[in-house]
Amino acid sequence: MQKARIGVTGLAVMGRNLARNLARHGHPVAVHNRTHTRTKALVEEFGGEGTFLPAETPEQFVSSLERPRRLVVMVKAGRPTDAVIDEFAPLLEPGDMIVDGGNANFTDTRRREAALRERGIHFVGTGISGGEEGALHGPSIMPGGSAESYEALGPLLEDISAKVDGTPCCTHVGPDGAGHFVKMVHNGIEYADMQLIAESYDLLRHAAGLAPAEIAEVFRTWNTGRLESYLIEITAEVLAHTDASTGKPFVDVVLDQAEQKGTGRWTVQTALDLGVPVGGIAEAVFARSVSGHAALREASQNLPGPSRTANAGPGFADAVEKALYASKIVAYAQGFHEIQAGSAEYGWNIDLGAMATIWRGGCIIRARFLDRIRAAYEADPNTPTLLTDDHFTEAVGDAQQAWREVVATSARLGIPAPGFSTALAYYDSLRADRLPAALTQGQRDYFGAHTYRRTDREGTYHTLWGEDRTETPS
Repeated sequence: MQKARIGVTGLAVMGRNLARNLARHGHPVAVHNRTHTRTKALVEEFGGEGTFLPAETPEQFVSSLERPRRLVVMVKAGRPTDAVIDEFAPLLEPGDMIVDGGNANFTDTRRREAALRERGIHFVGTGISGGEEGALHGPSIMPGGSAESYEALGPLLEDISAKVDGTPCCTHVGPDGAGHFVKMVHNGIEYADMQLIAESYDLLRHAAGLAPAEIAEVFRTWNTGRLESYLIEITAEVLAHTDASTGKPFVDVVLDQAEQKGTGRWTVQTALDLGVPVGGIAEAVFARSVSGHAALREASQNLPGPSRTANAGPGFADAVEKALYASKIVAYAQGFHEIQAGSAEYGWNIDLGAMATIWRGGCIIRARFLDRIRAAYEADPNTPTLLTDDHFTEAVGDAQQAWREVVATSARLGIPAPGFSTALAYYDSLRADRLPAALTQGQRDYFGAHTYRRTDREGTYHTLWGEDRTETPS
């Protein structure tokens, strides 16, 4: 009986398209779904694309896989993933592997990997970016797990991944939860990128007075330069689209309440645990949250503030482009800082340049810009922040006047631009000789005896604020 090189269980859109991608590349693929009608539908509709081995039961599915068995799980994160693991793990043997291709929390992945390792089974938490089209035509793939598992699994994943200049957008990220951690931060950066683009649109519309179709042309122009990216490309398409039923710009008939699935929130929560400032990502998450509080926004409609009068000058679009690029640099710098910190915390030894390399194609944040990030980390793998790379230092230096003008204009006209504002504040915080944190430490010592350190000598100290205010070593 013919054996499959790899199997996919969970045949919703992502799982189905990933299975089709594997089959199209000449890999016999076993397919299984809890509801067998979905398995049958896949084979009936797309059976001509390659070799599919449909299985009706978990036992049949596992028996159709060659050793070591490569079992890809494409179900919802959380309890559904645990349920599938509990169902299939008893059917596997030492050396086999379970590949979780969902958006799992990396802490769950670490737990699952440790538990299955004790049974001799490899658990490979794998980030897959690119949506349903990427899954079919070539995603960016971020597998974690053991180096041994990657030897058996990696060639298949590299084969079906996106390619840029002949280089697969797939590499072994690191042990246990490293793959899902990097995918989480990727999604957090995606949140920030989208928020900055949305703020650019808002400013061009309400400060410069441009119509959506005109803004679409601005974005198309930007997409021919240094901002060339998938997100800029699709933004132009969305803004140029006209709603068929009303004849209005599509963007004007969509409810302005953005949703989220959790990875951006996880990125911020994890950054707090690691002590890494990711204000750009956090503001993007909170901006979506604010948009969803319809009752709160409705109750606040009559609050005092300036009117959004479109009076920006003719060069404002160029200023927004510079502010967008500079803020984008900050957002990516924060994301890569978090990956760097997570790698150090968990001993993953993640290659930051390799992450930029595999994000150049297939994924949602794919962009020309990532080549510059790759080059920065190739030049100095230990660079403390992308902002100190010569190329990016020059770019933010060139953007200074425009960046500050855009933030000031947003404040003057009452146009919310939390992404631009927090990016500039972060940048100025890094370059400041002294921060007001010294006062914060004094306050903490006053009310809680939390102590402080001095600039002129070593040690930790406490001032007796309620007594004679003498200073004592702590």
